[in-house]
Amino acid sequence: MQIYGRTVDDQSRCVHYATPVDVVAIKFACCLRYYPCHLCHEETTDHPASQWPVDQRGQHAVLCGVCRTELTIEEYLAVDSCPNCHAAFNERCRLHTHLYFQVR
Repeated sequence: MQIYGRTVDDQSRCVHYATPVDVVAIKFACCLRYYPCHLCHEETTDHPASQWPVDQRGQHAVLCGVCRTELTIEEYLAVDSCPNCHAAFNERCRLHTHLYFQVR
């Protein structure tokens, strides 16, 4: 699975977010490409980001950078770590949920 943007390692960390728990990439609804963060998408594409609609939360759109497991949006929003490899996800990413997914 290719991750676009300014990554700094093979676990999906980028120049903007590179802590030990920044190991998630999000597939953007507008281009169906994985990026580590909204800033990477903004800096490297020629189009504005669009959020996944609420009725598409069953789509596989989140990638664990550690084990490469794809999670549905619904699965991702319900966990704090990867259900496959148990890698911790950055809890502060919840502050950016609205940038990737429409909120209810």
